[in-house]
Formats: sequence, C-alpha cells, structure tokens
Amino acid sequence: MAALMDIAEARAFILHWGEMGTHWGVNRSVAQIHAYLYLSDRPRHAEEICDALKLARSNVSNGLKELQSYSIVRRTHVESDRRDHFVAETDLWEMLTRIASERKRREIDPTLVALEQLSASLTAREDAPVYVRDRIVRMHEFLGTLGHWYEDVSRLPKSTLVTLMKLGGKVARLIPGRDKNITPKN
Repeated sequence: MAALMDIAEARAFILHWGEMGTHWGVNRSVAQIHAYLYLSDRPRHAEEICDALKLARSNVSNGLKELQSYSIVRRTHVESDRRDHFVAETDLWEMLTRIASERKRREIDPTLVALEQLSASLTAREDAPVYVRDRIVRMHEFLGTLGHWYEDVSRLPKSTLVTLMKLGGKVARLIPGRDKNITPKN
C-alpha cells in the first residue's frame, strides 16, 4: 500500500488545505498537519508527521497543540509504543461545530464584552458624537444577535442542520411578510 504522501491527490489536498488555512487565519503548517491526520488511516506520531510533511519538530508540536485546542485532533496511545500518537476528527459536522464553537469563544465572545463596555461608556458620555455611539451600539446588538443565533443553532440535532442546509434559501418561504420578489437560487 502506498504511503499517504506518495498519493498525488493526497499531497495536493494537504497542500491546498494548508493554503486555505492561511485564508482562514490558520498557520499553513497547522492546516497541513490537520489535513495529513484527517487523511490518515491510523494514529500518527509526531516524528511521522515531521517526516511526511518535511516540518520541524517544534512546528509539528505547536501545530498539534493548536489543533487539540480546537478539539479536532486528539492524542491517543498505541499499544507497545510509548510515543503519543494523534488522530483527527473525521466526522465533518462534528469538526465544523467544534471549530465554530472555538472560534466563537476566541473571537466573538471577547468582542461582545468589549463592545458592551464601550456601549455603556459611550451612553454615559455627552461629548461623544452620536454616530460613533450608534455604530458601536449597533455592532454590539448585531454580534449579540449573531451569538444568540449561533447558540440556538448549535443545539439543533445534526439531522435538522443537514435538512436546513439542504433547504438553503428555500427556508425563506416559511417566513411571513418576506419580500415576494426575492427568489431563492435553489
């Protein structure tokens, strides 16, 4: 059986995932490690990852820590091998929900706290321009609504999420008073 990196399509996927990672704000090496583990048929230890991806040990170690913090890679043990091995989550919905949850925790939640404090501070000030206060308050309300929507959606069963996704824009037909001139694309 061919090694994973000997398969041209697997190599292309790993390289592309690394490139896409940079667009998503993820280090290229971290994304490549994730792609390699995602495609792997068995747990891999750090040295295997280093050799396969031609990455420094420190890069792989840091990348594995980052991926574990998102809960999309976990450490496991292989019988008769003292080294730590790693496996990636392969359930795509589970991976998506874990990433979304962690990104919300890291990015949206702190921003909501900051916007709440700024809104309160600006409301108490009379010398600040109204448009500055209004825009910060609107941003706070918008992100708050987005956060509440995320919490509601994250509690839905996977089967419901799949159905909603497949419905796409058709779900707008269920909303009373919607603009009848807007036709969903699907």
